[in-house]
Amino acid sequence: MNDHKNIESEKLSCKLQTIATVVYDAVQGSEDDTVALLALLRQLEQLHREIRDGVFQQSLPVNRRQLYSLLKDIESEGGWPYIERMRLQAFLANLPQEAPEENNHEVLQSDRSGMAD
Repeated sequence: MNDHKNIESEKLSCKLQTIATVVYDAVQGSEDDTVALLALLRQLEQLHREIRDGVFQQSLPVNRRQLYSLLKDIESEGGWPYIERMRLQAFLANLPQEAPEENNHEVLQSDRSGMAD
């Protein structure tokens, strides 16, 4: 029985590595495309939610022994999976700073175009 679990674990490990490789390839192919990278992050978040809310919840332990085993595994293997969202402040911190006169020029241009309407 233990050999069967090891084989299944190796198969899963191989599948996970294949998934990681595909994701990394998609990232490399979209390095300069913010919209594509955002779409990739959204897809990963959606997959995480579907797995968590579906088959993962259905597979949760039904007794204390199984729960203890799961908690022990979570603790020893790196904790609970979490997909963190970028905070708006961190996002804005990555934007390049513009010179004050450039901002004023853009505002004046937008004001003028609004007056023409």
